[in-house]
Amino acid sequence: MTSVNPIQILIAEDHAVVRQGIAAIISDELDMNAIAQAKDGQQAIDLYRQHQPDVVLMDLQMPKVDGVTAIASIKAEFPNACMLVLTTYDGDEDIYRGLQAGAKGYLLKDATAEELLDAIRVVHQGRKYIPPQVAAKLAERFNNNELTERELEVLQLLVLGRSNLEIGNLLGITERTAKFHVNNILHKLGVSDRTQAVIHALKRGLARLDS
Repeated sequence: MTSVNPIQILIAEDHAVVRQGIAAIISDELDMNAIAQAKDGQQAIDLYRQHQPDVVLMDLQMPKVDGVTAIASIKAEFPNACMLVLTTYDGDEDIYRGLQAGAKGYLLKDATAEELLDAIRVVHQGRKYIPPQVAAKLAERFNNNELTERELEVLQLLVLGRSNLEIGNLLGITERTAKFHVNNILHKLGVSDRTQAVIHALKRGLARLDS
């Protein structure tokens, strides 16, 4: 395939080997050009301002500024920016946050080279690219009861192993109120104890062990 104006692509990925591998795949295509590479979210924002590429491949988990924040920052300054999330995370919350921030597509890193190239072309044409398995995860999120912002804060502290008393102290609420929130979380997640809530939260991307 030839093109007078190749698709200009910015690759934002903190792992050099992955980043260079993606660039190599793109370099073999006559209708694409890897114009720049960013190793963290802040550099992705800066390079976007400099090059204003047609498509950005954005990893979600990056140093300095995470991918979701980088997407939102770029979209705030450049509303027509076209971004495709490329990540190892398939939790439904991760998918939702990426798309809510303004990404046009979501692709897992175990995708084939052909899927990657197809996704780039699709989003460049102004269409969304959401593979069936990712769409299923997104649907799962909306089929579950939504957690409030406070409940998400409590859930993150549960994942970090905090007791109700510690949660209360950290959030400026009573131990009784913390317990109330925990019980609501268990009910909404459809689990019977804190351990199951933690496993469920990590699987869905509702919380992180490294937060």
